[in-house]
Amino acid sequence: QVQVVESGGGLVQAGGSLRLSCTASGLIFDDYAMGWFRQAPGKEREGVSCISMNSIRTYYADSVKGRFTISRDNAKNTLYLQMNTLKPEDTAIYYCAADLTGSGVVCSEEAKWYQFWGQGTQVTVSS
Repeated sequence: QVQVVESGGGLVQAGGSLRLSCTASGLIFDDYAMGWFRQAPGKEREGVSCISMNSIRTYYADSVKGRFTISRDNAKNTLYLQMNTLKPEDTAIYYCAADLTGSGVVCSEEAKWYQFWGQGTQVTVSS
């Protein structure tokens, strides 16, 4: 049974930082591209960042470039999202997801390609 679990969300002031973690079990983590998505109230889910299985390829949404950094530790089956200089508009539920569609070599910012999802972790940035 595949399980994907996010952690690290919370309440932070604008300009602050948070690091999200995502652990995946029940799958061969090294084979999967991984992604972070977020959904704010009343908005569609959007792709924030993704990373290929070997960390060679990454993607960042324009809204987070230069502020967020995605990384993974395959030995620990864990994905990270370091979020710096947070803004109120970053407030959302953040989801982690795993994708085997491209054999892990590439990653996509589109949610439709991801097979396994976590329950999400709330990030709230106050102004």
